Amino acid sequence: MGSACNRSIPDQRLLRAIGSDLERGGHLSNQEQHQPVATATVFKATSPAATAGVCDHDVGELKDKNQRTHYQLPECSVPEKKRFFIAGPCSVESEEQMLQTAMQLSAFDVTLIRGGVWKPRTRPGSFEGVGVKGLAWLREAGSALGLPVATEVASSTHVEECLKAGVDVLWIGARTTTSPFAVQHVADALRGVDIPVMVKNPMNPDIELWIGAIERINKAGVTKIMAIHRGFSTYGETLYRNRPIWRIPIELRRRLPNLPLICDPSHICGKRRYVMAVAQQAIDLLFDGLMIEVHCAPSNALSDSAQQMTPAQYGRLIRRLRYVSSSAPTQLPEVIKLLRNQIDAIDDNLIALLAKRMECAERIGIWKRKHNVSLFQPERWEQILQDRIQSSVRRHLSASFVRNLFEHIHEEALNIQGRVPAERSCSRRQRGTQAFTAEHFENERRASEERDVAELDLHAQVENSPPLSWEGRHITEMGQD
Repeated sequence: MGSACNRSIPDQRLLRAIGSDLERGGHLSNQEQHQPVATATVFKATSPAATAGVCDHDVGELKDKNQRTHYQLPECSVPEKKRFFIAGPCSVESEEQMLQTAMQLSAFDVTLIRGGVWKPRTRPGSFEGVGVKGLAWLREAGSALGLPVATEVASSTHVEECLKAGVDVLWIGARTTTSPFAVQHVADALRGVDIPVMVKNPMNPDIELWIGAIERINKAGVTKIMAIHRGFSTYGETLYRNRPIWRIPIELRRRLPNLPLICDPSHICGKRRYVMAVAQQAIDLLFDGLMIEVHCAPSNALSDSAQQMTPAQYGRLIRRLRYVSSSAPTQLPEVIKLLRNQIDAIDDNLIALLAKRMECAERIGIWKRKHNVSLFQPERWEQILQDRIQSSVRRHLSASFVRNLFEHIHEEALNIQGRVPAERSCSRRQRGTQAFTAEHFENERRASEERDVAELDLHAQVENSPPLSWEGRHITEMGQD
């Protein structure tokens, strides 16, 4: 190990008392304390120090209209400025490395010490962890600080070894979550043991796989579950190692509103210099905490050295985080109300325009069927994509956002054209519909314009409101101070 890991361990170790800081429900009334669905409890793990705030889930199944199972989980509110912070190296490499990292972290806000002993790597021959012996080093580091410890498991053997070693919390990695077979093996090994389990999102952006893994673990009898968002592997060049695709964890929060949700910005970013920005964005999106990779000497790390921070860097990150309130102000400024009304009207118009666009795509699809023309036209699609991206740049919109938007629009247009039945390409008499003439399209255009006028009347109040402008980052009404 590098010299940074060879500092002497201080005689006076700063022990972290975690119980009171991590209770997730605040003070409950006596009546509330007897309601398990609403009670926030700290978990009971294998170590006396392991009293971190993972909620006890009293689970009831719910079915939505699509017969998808959702879980009714208990309330798990996190007081402002009290978050669940998981820190530690990517890999447990040695006893000395773990102790030095832990002791340097003792000066900062840490809830749980992490460290991987089994490392599933993309390519064979890479460092794949020290194995079972690393569990003792991990436990020793946690004991030195009075903190619980967590490691990744991917098989029933891993679970059994962790339980024997007294590991406090387990997590299921992205590669394992991707395979229902692997998750089920882990779930089977957990039957009868209610140890806290954190479930990372799958490698691919599939929320059903993520929820499915959570369901499997819960059905095995585990009631203390958290979700970890670590980003997704996608095609194309991107700033991130794993794109965050925030809409997926946001949807998870919508469907499982009481499930604690943690962000892992280290794996999202792949480079430590981006971690702060992603961590702050997670807090802004009301994540319950962070999992950050911290190593006493990142440059000498045996795995993922570029994304690991030093303990001092971690401390600066934690101190710089800004916390936001999840509750809206009781009274919004008039200008904000006005802007929200305009957004509602614009969104309604967007939906109407998209519907018109799909009508046009369907008519084109009928013509393509009639003339035996392929639905996908590569040259036309390239022309659309480049034109829309150039237009977005002129309007100061993100090119990647517009590309993604039009890829979805194009995909839906092809789906609509693909559903055009072959019989609709028959003669006018057989179809019983109008022929596609210039007169027909002119009539359609006029009818569309009439619908537009009617829609604008619905939003007259918004449209007639004073125009707005942006001055720096402050919104002001034109003509007013």
